[in-house]
Amino acid sequence: MDRRHSYETAREATSRLRWRWLGALMTLCVAALVAPPHAHAQFASVPAPTTVSSHESLADTDKAYRRDGAHHIYSAYASHIHKGKLPPLMYAVAITETEIDEAGRVVNAVMVREPAAAKEVGPWVLEMIRRASPFPKPSRMGHVKYLDIWLVDKTGKFQLDTLTEGQR
Repeated sequence: MDRRHSYETAREATSRLRWRWLGALMTLCVAALVAPPHAHAQFASVPAPTTVSSHESLADTDKAYRRDGAHHIYSAYASHIHKGKLPPLMYAVAITETEIDEAGRVVNAVMVREPAAAKEVGPWVLEMIRRASPFPKPSRMGHVKYLDIWLVDKTGKFQLDTLTEGQR
């Protein structure tokens, strides 16, 4: 009788322990689903661009203007440019389309491809583009729309595909 009683007691204790673990696991799962995504502090506020004198662009194609636009972004946010080769894994990769009018003002900036896991980077990049206005005036084209790829690391530093130094 003693043996049977200790066996049942141990079995009940094991069963209670399993239910506690299952309850704890369920609580963690629900918390993970309900909790807001963690936005990194470096993407919470958009850096102020350095004042850059806007000049005229002599580009005669959208692709050629892309280079002038990238140089302008690099000048406006010089302290946020990743120097050297990028790390093997990027925190975020985004593709933007920027539309510039004849005066060099940003008419529209949209995210063509949003970063898959780092949703906070998309609005951060778009606001940086808008704040960098005015861009070089597209004197030969009058109006330009171009694409660029933003390669952003976890520190908030970036390179544009147009001027990238490559990856390690």
